[in-house]
Amino acid sequence: MNSDRHHDPKRPAQHRWAIPVMVSLLTLLAALTAWCGVNAAQLSPQLTDMLHRVFVAREFDAKVFGPARWLKGGESYSTVEPSANIQGAKEIVKYDTATGVRELLVSAAELIPANAKAPLTIDDYSWSKDMKRVLVFTNTRRVWRQNTRGDYWVLDLTTKKLVQLGARAAPSSLMFAKFSPDGSKVAYVRDQNIYAEDLDHGSIVPLTKDGSPTLANGTSDWVYEEEFNVRDGFRWSPNGRCIAYWQIDSSREEVFPLIYDTGGPYDIVTHIPYPQYGLYPHLKNVPYPQPGTRNPAAKIGVVKVSGGPTRWINVPGDPRDNYIPYMAWAANSEDLILQHLNRLQNTDDVLLAEAQSGSVVQILRDHDDTWVDLVDDLQWVHGGKDFLWPSEKDGWRHVYMISRDGKQSRLVTPGQFDVIHLEGVDPQDTWAYYIASPQNASQRYLYRSRLDGPGEAERVTPSNPAGTHAYQISPDFNWAIHSFSASDLPPVTDLVTLPGHQVKRILEENHELRSKIAPLFEQPTEFFRIDIPDGVTLDGWMIKPRVFDPAKKYPLLVHVYGEPAAQTVLDRWADEQGMFHRLIADQGYIVASVDNRGTPAPKGRAWRKIIYGSVGVLSSKEQAAAVLALEKTRAYIDPNRTAVWGWSGGGSNTLNLMFRYPGVYKVGMSVAPVPDQRLYDTIYQERYMGLPQENAEGYREGSPINFAEGLQGHLLLVHGSDDDNVHFQGSELLINRLVELGKPFDMMDYPGRTHSLSEGKETHYHLFSLLARYLEEHIVPGPEPVE
Repeated sequence: MNSDRHHDPKRPAQHRWAIPVMVSLLTLLAALTAWCGVNAAQLSPQLTDMLHRVFVAREFDAKVFGPARWLKGGESYSTVEPSANIQGAKEIVKYDTATGVRELLVSAAELIPANAKAPLTIDDYSWSKDMKRVLVFTNTRRVWRQNTRGDYWVLDLTTKKLVQLGARAAPSSLMFAKFSPDGSKVAYVRDQNIYAEDLDHGSIVPLTKDGSPTLANGTSDWVYEEEFNVRDGFRWSPNGRCIAYWQIDSSREEVFPLIYDTGGPYDIVTHIPYPQYGLYPHLKNVPYPQPGTRNPAAKIGVVKVSGGPTRWINVPGDPRDNYIPYMAWAANSEDLILQHLNRLQNTDDVLLAEAQSGSVVQILRDHDDTWVDLVDDLQWVHGGKDFLWPSEKDGWRHVYMISRDGKQSRLVTPGQFDVIHLEGVDPQDTWAYYIASPQNASQRYLYRSRLDGPGEAERVTPSNPAGTHAYQISPDFNWAIHSFSASDLPPVTDLVTLPGHQVKRILEENHELRSKIAPLFEQPTEFFRIDIPDGVTLDGWMIKPRVFDPAKKYPLLVHVYGEPAAQTVLDRWADEQGMFHRLIADQGYIVASVDNRGTPAPKGRAWRKIIYGSVGVLSSKEQAAAVLALEKTRAYIDPNRTAVWGWSGGGSNTLNLMFRYPGVYKVGMSVAPVPDQRLYDTIYQERYMGLPQENAEGYREGSPINFAEGLQGHLLLVHGSDDDNVHFQGSELLINRLVELGKPFDMMDYPGRTHSLSEGKETHYHLFSLLARYLEEHIVPGPEPVE
């Protein structure tokens, strides 16, 4: 590694800070915020206008088809469309799948509540099995990452009666409302308790009564929702007589206080703090377990819909040192199937539980020396006699058919490739359909394999076009709503036949957007592979300026993530962030991204799991090696003008790269980072790093705060002060460390914003303008002659 490249310390005086050691942190943050907002260089009017069009006017947002629901096994489908009679309103329509004949099912006028003037906004909807009732989700607000709380209304299509569920409840207080299998009832969560409401008689039965801020029934606390995707925390039995649910007790967790200095959390609709908090700071205590500390305790209960006591499932072990990340009815109304993870998350026991007695039996164990991934795509076949189970036990993520008692197992998808996601099995139990991409880890295609014996995987998606394909398959597996996008092509959604993949009709083409972006996309995204030391080859993409001369040298901006949660090298439409990268390239920069080992690319278990115990170390090493290799093999990249930026885990890797490889990176822009891995949540950090009590050195080596003395270049640190995911605490500690070291840096605090930095009007516009401005100020754009 070439480490003798040093950042030029000569900066204009107004861009250097002499910070007295005794100055208060609040004064420091105010000064830094003012510096970033006032004294920074101004962007060109053209770039400012384009950023406004992307992030404020939303001119480049892709249209999305739906939400769509398959009806009658696939004979037809419903979707939401603009009303023909009420401006700005939506209605629900049905299309015959084969003929395309349209029928209005729910008009906007039918969704106007009594004493109201406007129809309900349809944020989501679902149908009763007999199609006589529709459940409309509206007035939604976010809980953690998703809009999971809101108001639910039921429209009876026979009587045209529109009724709000839990009508005596406060607005936006219901969660996860779901029809019973026969459509006669709806169950939902309110104030941490589960209720069942009879739609014929209007009676409401509380199924649990002990819910509290620290005891959640039918929902979850932060870590289960964030890391295991347990948001919908209850399940109707197939016969509609019982409900199985999670109960999560966070009463013994450590509490993390979020301080809203500007008055309170933001309302995501009005983009201003909720008015009830007034002028004084508001304190919100959130149970949040940091690595090595006490976890929430989860258990599974079953309760009759008519009410009565809960039968608890006898899951073994200490519930605070084990997890239950998955629960579902086991293809009948008598048994449940659970996944039971140990604290280290390297052993997943599959349990079959009797709902009536609560007894359990272990039918399968999946173990790995590093970690095992949660299986959220388990599928029952042969009437519940067998189930399909993805596992990496042979070095690739393959699908196995397991007998109900766990005694028999057979490989369904042989070959040296990963099954990315199991989509389902046809009604005849003949074919398993799944997403895979054996030849290119940046793309996604539909494949299928026979259940009755080994054989070659059959590709269903045609060879062209290349990119990312997604499918919403009909229950009869004769049709699919198919969406395709690529890095330079906005999504196109069509209706296709299966398995022939013949296009029946276009559902959403995004034609206007494709025409609008054409001038910016004259230079296509280049996907490449780059060799680094130790015989490793990494995937990457690169965007060059529209006006590009390979005989000249250009500055490089690297977008990094590099952790096990996500890839950045994906051949798919990247929405506003992709547009930002295009605009930056248009200013005269090369923009690139590389996936190091340890990212979740479909390249086999060894690729993904090599990062275990060394998150932050391996990623920064391979990211820096990739940049050096690019500079060596591509003479048009200027090694003296390299910048890096990333968000969340990418923000952490930005810090690691700036601190560990100062000779490579001259500018770093770190958004919402984790400077110290001991500060993040138990489930994520312990999954990939083990317990801090057992891997203290790994946590120290992977945490960028411990290498801050290496900073030489220009560093911009950005964070929302009320980030409920990656807490502001980490950035504050890093600020203290940088001040202690006498290191100049720049800081932007977004008050009251969470991890997404999306709250408040025009926050993303301000953020991405700040990133563009900081880059232009410290890395001169445009080409320079090759020496």
